[in-house]
Amino acid sequence: QVQLVESGGGLVQPGGSLRLSCAASRIISSFNAMAWYRQAPKNQREWVAEITRGGSRNYADSTKGRFTISRDTAKNTVYLRIDSLEPEDTAVYYCNARDVRSGVQRDYWGQGTQVTVSS
Repeated sequence: QVQLVESGGGLVQPGGSLRLSCAASRIISSFNAMAWYRQAPKNQREWVAEITRGGSRNYADSTKGRFTISRDTAKNTVYLRIDSLEPEDTAVYYCNARDVRSGVQRDYWGQGTQVTVSS
């Protein structure tokens, strides 16, 4: 069973920065991609960013320029740095690992970390 543990959330003032971490119990390069999602109150969970096995990074249009996804393969950890935080970034942020084998996709999720942007 794969475990993903997020950390780094908290209360931040508008304009501030945060770095979220996602530690995986399995070698992250074994996954097709690692991603971050977020879910604000009363909203559906939305995809934020991903980093593929090969290192390509993709971002949702709403997060380009302020969000940066990265990884440390030695630590089996993926990061999400968020700059210039806005109140609209308030959400629970979830780490996701995507595993595709023989055409079958399996997703693993962390428990989430709360990010609250407020003055």
